[in-house]
Amino acid sequence: MDKYDLTAAHEAARFNRDVLEKNSKCGCFYCLKIFSPAEIEEWCPEQDEDEEVTAICPYCGIDAILPESADYPLTDEFLGAMQERWF
Repeated sequence: MDKYDLTAAHEAARFNRDVLEKNSKCGCFYCLKIFSPAEIEEWCPEQDEDEEVTAICPYCGIDAILPESADYPLTDEFLGAMQERWF
């Protein structure tokens, strides 16, 4: 997993509503579930940021949602590496 920048990928888990609304797939690196962003019902406003919001996973309630991206694979292996690094 050294091939991908886990720190840069982690940044995609913040302020991600606009990106997620344009994607057809996302994944949670806490519970490792891959699903449609349409399933997201809860968004967390970031401190001191009125307009930027972060997705909350509909399966585990954690703000660890990554949108599908050309910068990293949305796979069980990659989500597992993110989970190991950040949790």
